[in-house]
Amino acid sequence: MIKNILIVDDVHPIIPKELSAAGFNIVDATKLNREALLKLITNATGIIIRSRITIDSQIIDAATSLQFIARVGAGMESIDTEYCKKKNIICLNSPEGNRDAVGEHAAGMLLSLLHNLNTADKQVKMGIWQREPNRGRELGAMCVGIIGYGNMGSSFAQKISGLGCKIISYDKYKTGYADENTTEVSLTDIFAQSDILSLHVPLSEETKYLVDEHFISNFSKNIFLINTARGSIIKTQALVKGLKSGKILGAALDVIEYEDSSFEKTSELLNIECFRYLANHQNVLMSPHIAGWTNESKLKLATILIDKIKKLNL
Repeated sequence: MIKNILIVDDVHPIIPKELSAAGFNIVDATKLNREALLKLITNATGIIIRSRITIDSQIIDAATSLQFIARVGAGMESIDTEYCKKKNIICLNSPEGNRDAVGEHAAGMLLSLLHNLNTADKQVKMGIWQREPNRGRELGAMCVGIIGYGNMGSSFAQKISGLGCKIISYDKYKTGYADENTTEVSLTDIFAQSDILSLHVPLSEETKYLVDEHFISNFSKNIFLINTARGSIIKTQALVKGLKSGKILGAALDVIEYEDSSFEKTSELLNIECFRYLANHQNVLMSPHIAGWTNESKLKLATILIDKIKKLNL
């Protein structure tokens, strides 16, 4: 029996190479639009995606031979995983592949923010030499609160654990996970103790706009906010309000609410008032969804997913 795997997005070349050697027939679907994919997917045993096309019930119903969907990455919001369960379709991802990249990126953004490196760099390159206005803050004197202690949250904790800070974490779906890098606490403790909040939760109906005005108001201290997860976890208007009031001292954002579902482009950012405010704020540091985007992670994401597919023994 021919086992067809459709590759829907551009992926590391090791994926088609290794899976072809394992006996799968690889079909390049990277240039197909949704309508063309619906016609081709009928005989697919598996599909490999990133985020270009949402795999919803219409596509799943069309894929009458489908046994697995594999996403090169961590988040699964572009797949109707509940419907897949009903259809006995296995969903795979590879968050282990970019956990180190995300942890390092979040740590780097945080240190840059606390020590005013982004602002100071711009000033010095303009010939401006200001020491006192750029006096930094030491992470070791702070309490870092982490929401979501999976691959990304635990990697971030490990990366900063040697810097002397107190690290606490809350995960709604896990208990008994405390390790040498974190203390497991309640959400109430996160609100009471955190000087810094770092978000590491997937995007879902439950977490969309999790960080809104009410959420921010619960913190006892004024905080720094880090988001390397998904942009829509934070309501941007609430973030702007928090920055204006001083409740949020600064923000490090690798993701923003205005990204499209593929994460490859955004709305016309400079036409959005809230974005313009963030862009002009000296204590806001942003990057274009690249926390997990390293040369090393590209290979690790691929090889881990290949291993998971092979272990299905199809």
